[in-house]
Amino acid sequence: MMNALIFCAVGLVGLALGGELLVRGAVGMAQRLRVSTLFTGLVIVGSATSMPEMVASVQAALAGSPEIAWGNIVGSNSANALLILGVTALLAPIAVSGMGRRDAVVALGVSLALWALAISGIGARGIGLVMLALLVAYVVWRYRHPGAAVPEDDHIDHPPGWFAAGGLFVAGLAALVAGGQALVSGAIDLALLAGVSETAIGLTVVAVGTSLPELAASLAAAMRGRPGLALGNVVGSNIYNILMIGGATMAIAPFPLPASLAGAQMALMCASAAMVLVLLWRGETIGRLAGAAMITIFAANVVWVFS
Repeated sequence: MMNALIFCAVGLVGLALGGELLVRGAVGMAQRLRVSTLFTGLVIVGSATSMPEMVASVQAALAGSPEIAWGNIVGSNSANALLILGVTALLAPIAVSGMGRRDAVVALGVSLALWALAISGIGARGIGLVMLALLVAYVVWRYRHPGAAVPEDDHIDHPPGWFAAGGLFVAGLAALVAGGQALVSGAIDLALLAGVSETAIGLTVVAVGTSLPELAASLAAAMRGRPGLALGNVVGSNIYNILMIGGATMAIAPFPLPASLAGAQMALMCASAAMVLVLLWRGETIGRLAGAAMITIFAANVVWVFS
């Protein structure tokens, strides 16, 4: 029991410290590259915080368990859009100011495409390679068409040099990954001691655990007045989860998506992506009320899965 509590405490500290370092490094890199923090969140932070999902899904695919690989992708996207964005908005409302709309359209589009792929029952290595190519095209497109400036990008405060910014980013990412692993390990031990089944642990603790870096990074960004970084991290991570991780999984294990995911869980993933798009198009701020609603929907799904 004591070891599990220590792992949880160390994990929380690692996530808090890693989120702060990652945001500082990412902001410095954005200023050095002369790109918006939204772009940095979408491309740099979004891809980096997706690494736990990448490792888990690729390892599962190599082990011959595509259900785990694809379940991780679908579950993480729902957690990002509902839990991560919801908690962030609840603690620090996100001033969106019309930003990220095009990227939310892309996130919804690839989510619907993945759902259609699951329903079709088609799986092929070529599909995975096309998904990876689409990700490259998206990154190039976003770099060449950055869109309007994000409000916080007007604040340039003597950014650190390349070495310092890169060092902060790498150190923050390492702390996020290590902290997430420690927290998940401790939480699993506590759950087992409490008599919770391993299936329930996999559906809750482990699935959310791979999204903890996104939570820490988005919270740190929002609380430091970097809404573009917070929003870009969530939306970008969801795009990367489908195109990069899904593409790699399909290329490694070219089998159809599990039929069990083609129903309620994938519908929830697409609905959550649509919700984010609506919030960005209709409002200036993702406030506490919207955040509470997102968390409630996520919690209701967890209860439904248990039932």
